[in-house]
Amino acid sequence: MATGKLLIVGTPIGNIEDITLRALRTLREVDCVAAEDTRHTGQLLTRYEIHKPLVSYHEFNEAKRTPELLAKLRAGQQVALVSDAGMPTLSDPGLRLIAAAVADSQAVEVIPGISAITTALAGSGLPVQPFLFYGFLPHKSAQREKIFRQLTALPFTLVFFESPYRLIKSLTALQSICGDRRVVVARELTKKFEETLRGTPEILLKRLENRAIKGEITLIIEAPKK
Repeated sequence: MATGKLLIVGTPIGNIEDITLRALRTLREVDCVAAEDTRHTGQLLTRYEIHKPLVSYHEFNEAKRTPELLAKLRAGQQVALVSDAGMPTLSDPGLRLIAAAVADSQAVEVIPGISAITTALAGSGLPVQPFLFYGFLPHKSAQREKIFRQLTALPFTLVFFESPYRLIKSLTALQSICGDRRVVVARELTKKFEETLRGTPEILLKRLENRAIKGEITLIIEAPKK
């Protein structure tokens, strides 16, 4: 049986220039690109004059697409896996295909790239070792508060993804749960209107009062004091 290769490629989280030379070379060399949104990835490939077949691969079709892409790997093809932003599998699709390729003894290689997690942590001004990444917070307030109460007791800097529509509710919950612990709101990282706000939940709520909050948000919470 021929052995192909699955290449997990990191892509920009906002600024289109945040892509590595190795990632560009890889995208030029593969047989096809499995993309979370083919329209979004198509714009990236067009920007760098890369012309490759695109196959949609997202949470709603990954069960169907995984065996199709695995067949390509078995036929000796090289398949690039990308998400809309950052690294696949980090709150993005990809795990099912990667696990299937590993179980089938297909070669898997990671072409690392930018991540909102490490970008936000690096600029947070908070101690980042150790840290715990949770992903997207639950939509419902009760579930979100339960997560906060459980995790803020742990000795880790915490990293979450949050919606701009729920940020105020999350900060209000943190104000009652964490008190004066330091929190960082990193918004629209690497984009034109990038913004990083630092302070206690109370301070941040005052700064965001009467503001229309937009964009993608990474929320970082200081570990409890020893």
